[in-house]
Amino acid sequence: MKIKEVRELETKDLVERIEAEVAKYNQMKLNHAITPLENPSQIKATRRDIARMKSELHQRELNK
Repeated sequence: MKIKEVRELETKDLVERIEAEVAKYNQMKLNHAITPLENPSQIKATRRDIARMKSELHQRELNK
């Protein structure tokens, strides 16, 4: 997910999306521990997407 897409989301949607991505990330880590993923770089990409969304959410809180 690009930063441009993150900025277009409403705050409520952003919070929901963060929760969904964190759940997806945790599931991916668990699955990878049991049987290796085909593309383990997905874990890194998901982690970075979560960081982008959390950064944008924090920035919005500071600008209030």
